[in-house]
Amino acid sequence: MMRVQKKWLIGTCALIVLTAAGCGNKEGGLSATDDMPMKLVFLTPGDTAANPIGPDDRIIAEINQRLGIDLQVQVVPEGGYEKINVAMATGDLPDVVTINYPSPSLSQWIEEGIVVPLNDYFDVMPTVRNKIEQRLTWTAVDGKYYGYPFIEERSNTTMAYRADWLEKLGLRPPETLDEFYHAMQEIARKDPDGNGKHDTYGLTATKSTGFNGSFNFIFYAYGLPHGDWVLNEQGEVVPIFEHPAFRQGVEFIRKLWDEKLLDPEFLLNDTQQREQKFYQGKVGFMGAPLFRHVGRLEASLQKVNPEGKLGFMAPPAGPDGKRGMASSPKSGLFTAVTSHAKDPEKAAKFIEFMLSPEGRDLLKLGIEGIHYTKDGDKIIYNEEERAKDGFASNGWSHPLAWGSVIWPLGENYLPETEPQADRARQSVEIATANIVPNLLNVTTQEEVEYAGILGELFNQYYTEMITGKRDMDSGIAELSRKWREQGGEKVLEAVNRAYQEQK
Repeated sequence: MMRVQKKWLIGTCALIVLTAAGCGNKEGGLSATDDMPMKLVFLTPGDTAANPIGPDDRIIAEINQRLGIDLQVQVVPEGGYEKINVAMATGDLPDVVTINYPSPSLSQWIEEGIVVPLNDYFDVMPTVRNKIEQRLTWTAVDGKYYGYPFIEERSNTTMAYRADWLEKLGLRPPETLDEFYHAMQEIARKDPDGNGKHDTYGLTATKSTGFNGSFNFIFYAYGLPHGDWVLNEQGEVVPIFEHPAFRQGVEFIRKLWDEKLLDPEFLLNDTQQREQKFYQGKVGFMGAPLFRHVGRLEASLQKVNPEGKLGFMAPPAGPDGKRGMASSPKSGLFTAVTSHAKDPEKAAKFIEFMLSPEGRDLLKLGIEGIHYTKDGDKIIYNEEERAKDGFASNGWSHPLAWGSVIWPLGENYLPETEPQADRARQSVEIATANIVPNLLNVTTQEEVEYAGILGELFNQYYTEMITGKRDMDSGIAELSRKWREQGGEKVLEAVNRAYQEQK
């Protein structure tokens, strides 16, 4: 494995919230004895939507009782991987840690022995072992598995639209790029919000990043075959911007920009700003994650416009009938046991419990008779008791349920209280049916190392081409040259080796 330069961050403090001490040993640094369960520290980014864990949390106490541990959970904000890196760099390691995968930090931890192989503990990790052996064998490093990599196989990203606007304009949901283009023209020119102004746009997005931006569905419609890399005429792996579909896609997006069908502020949008424009009647279409957000998006829309309707559809098909929305992911979460763990087997059992049917039931539902009861097959949630232990409202789960080994989409999980469960699951079926495969099933170390500089270079040229600041043909040629000069050549050597090994 290629060495990643160690970056100790000196003088920087990570905000780590000790959210639960559980029961048992409360003194840091003491070892377990016959009368005192072993303290197990779990450092994780958690879930932004989750409530904090209180000091008397009964779910933590139940985990402690079942596993014979004293669980202490340290949480940084969702996506706060840099804070985890800082915490790990201090040398005061947790027993179990969750980090993003793949990442330079994880590669460094593996190389330096900071996380330990799980192979020796697979006998007590049947759920983890089965999931790895069924679909994740390619994540091994020299035959060893240094943690559980959660990589989502399903998708919830598809095309959302203002169904009330299309009805008002007498349009059906577009099936093709031509119909999509026509619908955007009608939205921009015929005042679907009825305010007497020409202030609506056909499509909005968030700023595109790397090769997996907001407009990839257009490239897939023109025949881009993979979400990561493509093959040239010589059968060599090359970047997707060298495929003819990329040139055609840029030309289509440029047309939307020139004709003012594309939100001119999309480069400034984050997810919240994109959604606000949808609610406020500024745009008719947006690519968006749906599933459990279906009810939220429509409810938010109807707060602004009670007649508003959320629709969703498959991405439009191109001239040859091809379509796609999101690429099959190769990244996700990675939960591992550190070399600091006083009892690595118990730490491994904790990861197993978090993923096992027993653990999932506890984290989603709670303790039967306290947090819920059953009426036949129906779950009846005791919201008052659930609130005492940090469960989210309306039947949603405990703070530990998501953000380390699984997300709700991975289990197709919705509580029985979800009013739009059928539509939510339908959105996943549509999105998953339109996943585009990758050419390679691995991410090479060189891709991780050069991701930042190459991603920035791509975004610069891509943005300038679609906004008319750079000629497309000369821009693609110059991008290809500079991309190789700034590390792309090394990346291509690595991915071509990986492709040959995969074959």
